[in-house]
Amino acid sequence: MTADRAAARVHPAELLLLASVFVVAACGLVYELAAGALASYLLGDSVLQFSTVIGAYLFAMGLGSWLSRYVERELVAVFLRVELLVGAIGGGMPAALFVAHSSLPASASAEFRVLLYGLVGVIGVLVGLEIPLVMRLLKRQFSERYVLRDLVSQVLTFDYLGALVVAVAFPLLLVPHLGLIRTGLFFGLLNAAVAVWALWLFRAELPHWRRTALACAVVVALLLAGFAGANRLTTWAEDRFYGEQTIYRETSPYQRVVVTQGPAGTRLFLNGNLQFHSRDEYRYHEALVHPALAAQGAPRRVLILGGGDGMALREVLKHPSVEQVTLVELDPRMTQLFRDEPRLAALNAHALSSPKLRLVNADAFTWLESHDEVFDAIVIDFPDPTNFAIGKLYSTSFYTLVDQHLAAGGYAVVQTTSPLIARQSFWTVVATIEAVGLGATPYHAHVPSFGEWGFVLASRRPWRAPTALPPGLRFLSLDGLPALFHFPPDMARVDAEPNRLSTQGLVHTFEAEWGRVHQ
Repeated sequence: MTADRAAARVHPAELLLLASVFVVAACGLVYELAAGALASYLLGDSVLQFSTVIGAYLFAMGLGSWLSRYVERELVAVFLRVELLVGAIGGGMPAALFVAHSSLPASASAEFRVLLYGLVGVIGVLVGLEIPLVMRLLKRQFSERYVLRDLVSQVLTFDYLGALVVAVAFPLLLVPHLGLIRTGLFFGLLNAAVAVWALWLFRAELPHWRRTALACAVVVALLLAGFAGANRLTTWAEDRFYGEQTIYRETSPYQRVVVTQGPAGTRLFLNGNLQFHSRDEYRYHEALVHPALAAQGAPRRVLILGGGDGMALREVLKHPSVEQVTLVELDPRMTQLFRDEPRLAALNAHALSSPKLRLVNADAFTWLESHDEVFDAIVIDFPDPTNFAIGKLYSTSFYTLVDQHLAAGGYAVVQTTSPLIARQSFWTVVATIEAVGLGATPYHAHVPSFGEWGFVLASRRPWRAPTALPPGLRFLSLDGLPALFHFPPDMARVDAEPNRLSTQGLVHTFEAEWGRVHQ
C-alpha cells in the first residue's frame, strides 16, 4: 500500500469526531427550535418569539465561538464538560419552561421571559463552543490530513447536514411523536452520548477519568429518568396550569391541543388559549351561525373555515335546507379527535360524522386561492389573531378571497374577539371587511366564559333580521336578536385602519389590548 493511499484512509476516530459534528449541530438546532416553539405556544405571536429566540441564540453562539479561543489546556476535558452541560441544560429546557409556566402566576410573564432567554443564552454559548473545539481536536489528532480550508469544509458540511435533517424531522416526526419535552430530552441524551464516546476515545489523556465517567453516568441517568417520566411531568404541569383534570393532550404539527374535564364541564385549549367551555359554548355558536344563515333564508351550500371542533357545524346542520357543508380545518388531529372521541363527539352531536359534510384538512387561505366554488353562507371560526400566521386570516387579502366565494345573496360571518376588552381590534376587523367592498354588520353576545364577544356579518346586500330561527335554540330568539346589534358607549365604534397582509397591525393591537388584561 502506498503512503498516499494510507493517508487517504479515514481513521475511525476521525469518523467519530465528524459524526459528533453532525450530532451537535442537530442537537443545537433542536434546542433552538424547541425554545422558539415553546415561546410561541406559551407567549403567543410566533413570528416575534421565533425571531427574538433565534436572534438571541445566534448571538450567544457567536459569543461561545469567541470564548473558545481562551481554551488552551485540557481541550478534551473542556469539550467533554461542554457536551454534558449542553445535554443537561438543553435537554431539560422544554421541561423546565413547561413547569415554570405552570407554576408562575399569569402576571409573572417578565420572570418567565428572563428564564426563557437566560436558558437560550446559556445553551447558545455552550453550543457555540462545540464546533471550534471539535475542529481543534481534529486538527490536533489528524494534522497530516488537514489544511485549514479542508478542515473547515469538512466540519461545516457535517454541521449543515445535521441542521438539515433536524429542520425536516422536528415538525414532521419529532414533535408529533415525542412531544417537545421528550424531544429535548432525547437530544440531550445524544449530546451525552457524544461525551461518553469522547471519554472512551481520549481516555488515556484524561487526568480525572473516573470523576468524568461518574459525571457522564449522572447526566445520562437524569436524562433517562426525565424521558421516562415526561408524560407524568407534562400531566402535572398542565393539570396545575389549567386547574382541572386533563383528559386529552397532544402536540400536533400545528398546535398544542388540551382538553380538560371539571365539575362544570369540558374545556378546549389551543396553545393555552381557551376555545370553548361546554357549559356555555352554545351561546357562542348559536350567535356565530344563525344570524347569518337564518337571514339568508334557505342556504343550501355552506362553507365553514376553522371550527374543527364541529360545534359550528352542529348549528349549521339545524337548518333543514342545507345540502352540503364544506369544513376547512388546518389540523387533522382536531377533526379526528372531535369525531372519534365519544365524550367530545357528543358535544357536537356527532356532526363530524354527518353525510352532508365534506371535510378538508388544509390551510384556509391556500384552499380559497385554489378553489372557485360559491357558497350561500360562510362561517369563519378561527382563533383570535395572536400571531401573524393567524393574523393573515383577518386581512384584506383574505376577505377579498371570501368575497369571491360568497354568493350574491349570501352572508359571511366572522368571530371577532371582544369589543369590550379589545375594542380597537374588533373595529379593525370591521374596517378590514369594509375595505374590500363588503358591507359589515357588527354584533355581540355575552358568553360567560369569555365575557362580551363580538361577531361581524359581511355581505353585498344589507342585513335584515330573520323572520324565523331553527327550533330548539337555547340562547337566540327573534325577540332578543335586535339587542345583539346594539353597542353601548364603551363598545361603540372607534377609528381603525384595515388590517393588511403586508403590515398585520391587528396582531400588534390585539396583543397590546389583551396584554393589559394580564398585567
